[in-house]
Parts: sequence; structure tokens; C-alpha cells
Amino acid sequence: MLVGLCSAMVAGAVISCSTEKSADNPTSTSDKVMDSAITGQLDSIIDAAVNSTGIPGAMVGIWGPDGNYVKVAGVADTATKAPMETDFYHRIGSVTKTFTVTALLQLVDEGKIGLDDPISHYVDGVMEGDAISLRHLAGMRSGLVDYTTSEQFVMEYLSDPRRAYTPEELVGYVKDLPLQLRPGTTVDYSNTNTVLLGMVIEKVSGSRLSDVIDTKIATPLGMEHTSFPMTNAFPTPHAQGYTNQTLDESVTAATDWNPSWGGAAGAMISSLDDMRIWVPALAKGDLLTDDTQKQRLQTVNLSEGDDSSGYGLGLFNSGGWIGHNGSLPGYKTVSVYLPEKDTTLVVFINTDIDGETDLTSALMVPITKLISPDNVYG
Repeated sequence: MLVGLCSAMVAGAVISCSTEKSADNPTSTSDKVMDSAITGQLDSIIDAAVNSTGIPGAMVGIWGPDGNYVKVAGVADTATKAPMETDFYHRIGSVTKTFTVTALLQLVDEGKIGLDDPISHYVDGVMEGDAISLRHLAGMRSGLVDYTTSEQFVMEYLSDPRRAYTPEELVGYVKDLPLQLRPGTTVDYSNTNTVLLGMVIEKVSGSRLSDVIDTKIATPLGMEHTSFPMTNAFPTPHAQGYTNQTLDESVTAATDWNPSWGGAAGAMISSLDDMRIWVPALAKGDLLTDDTQKQRLQTVNLSEGDDSSGYGLGLFNSGGWIGHNGSLPGYKTVSVYLPEKDTTLVVFINTDIDGETDLTSALMVPITKLISPDNVYG
């Protein structure tokens, strides 16, 4: 059994940001309501996903020139049948990577690090650390083994899911394992990469990663409901999150499990309203210089000969939709932006159970087929 921060990679990368630029806060844009015919079809898609696939509850937000749409369906708690609400906090899993890599790239813009610096300059003991650059880590091309594939890690985590982990402990599970591929050759998704980048940020900045993200990303953008927890603390209100990533594969609530095992790769919490701010800011380059953004946008195809999806520096591009997906026990997320339509799409569900509850096939594909038929996510 594998514990996953990110849903099966359905896409690749893209984008950047800059404090030199002045981004429009998406919350101040038009509150035009989407056409009733489209909203009716969207309602049907979301209701069908909840009623027929086993997804307990879903939260969906769409914002763009064709109008805005926010919908909740299903339950936040399968025992009490309490409904989902639009103001819930949500564990966003690997969407955290977009924040961590942005913080790294801000240090590049400040001249404090170089993307082609080897990780050995900052962290000792990384396998072939002299050959692995920060760019390789941010672009998922280091070849380092993902610690979430370690049998020891999985057993220890599932035996005590409220345990706290340090970044050093996480990297330690795979530090002696040989590389899976030569650095820089191809995309090979590994949470180890982003945990190491978090360590670099903390060493260079002299501050905790959570504080860096708050002061340099969340606060400047006015994201008041986004946080990087150091414990299993979970602001209210929130939905219960359901998983079968247990020792006996039974379904249980993972709501208060400690996300520190995800760290810089997947521990963060946010909301629909804050994701509405973050994704277009991320995609339009509101926190980085133009040159750094250009480098971030350079994607590598996820499969040979297929340029419909690719991974850049901490971001992916799937059918033209830019952003990231995320999954950790109890919760799944997709937060993406489509430049061609200036449209943001965010989907939260309160389960990570694979199979019939797959977020991509149940919601992302049918939604994007409807609102952007030339740009289908997946």
C-alpha cells in the first residue's frame, strides 16, 4: 500500500510569480453569475459524481469572464449527514508544492540561490547530491526515490498517523537508495524532491517554511485562510475526510491525522476563496520576475511524444490548465487556471479512496469538457 500526496499524475507543469507586479485580486473581479443552462449542467455533473461514485462530498468553484459558479454537494460527515459548505477549510495535499517552489524561486530572484546550484551545497547526505540541482528537484527530474514508496515509512505512518515527522526523518527513509534515473533526464514524481527544497528554503532564509510562505506569499495576496500547519491542527469549519489507507484497508476518518509526513510537499490547508486568489496569481506570475517565470514555464512532457501535459517547476499543465493536484488521506484537490479563458477551476472532495471516487474522471473531465471543450483536463 502506498501513501500518496498527489493523485496519479494527470498533468505537468507551468508558471511563475513576482512581487514586482501588481496582481488584481480575483475576489474583486466581476461577480457575474454563469449562464443558467451551463449551471444546470454543472449541477448535474457534480450531483452525479456524489450520488453515483461514492464521493461523500464535493466543493467546486469556477470563476471567469463567462461568469462565476460555486457549488457544494453531498455530506461533510457521513455519520451526521451534515452538508458540505462553501467556507470549509480543506487539506490541499500536493498543491503545497506550488507554494514551496514559489518560495524557492523568490530566493532565486533575491539572488540568494541559483536554480542550477547542486543540492549538496545546502543539504548533506543526498544521494549523488553534487549531480542534482535545485532545478532538477523543482522539476521532478532528480531521480531520487520517493520516500512515500518506502515500505518502512508506510508501515510506520499507518501504525501511528498522528505522529509528527521532521524533513530530515522523511528524507532519511530513502537517503541510501540509488537514483531511479539520471538527473535531468525525465520527469519522475517524487515527494522527496520538494521536502529537500523546503530544507533549502529554511536554511537560506533562516526562517521556518511555514513563516516564509505566510509572509511572502499568503499575506501579500490576502489569503487569510491558507496555512502550513506544524501539527494535526485543522481550523474549523471543515469536512471529515475519509480514507482506506489503513493497515487493514478499512475505511476510516483521517481528519485529524498529522500532515507533517507531507511537509513541504503536501501539508498545507486552504479554502475555495483562497484558491480562487492563488491559482491565477500563480499562473500569471504575480510573485516572481519575468525571467524566473519564463524558466518555470518550461515544461517537460510526462510521456514521450505527448505534449498535452507536462511538468515545469512545481507546476503542471494538463490540456492547457495550469496548476496542481493534491491527495493525502481523506482529501483530494485540483486547483488550476486556463489562460485561454482567464478561468479558474478548483475542486475539493473529502475522500482519497481510489477507484470509483477518482476526482479526475468523476469531476474534472466532465466539467472541463463542458466549460472548455478545447481544453480538457486529464
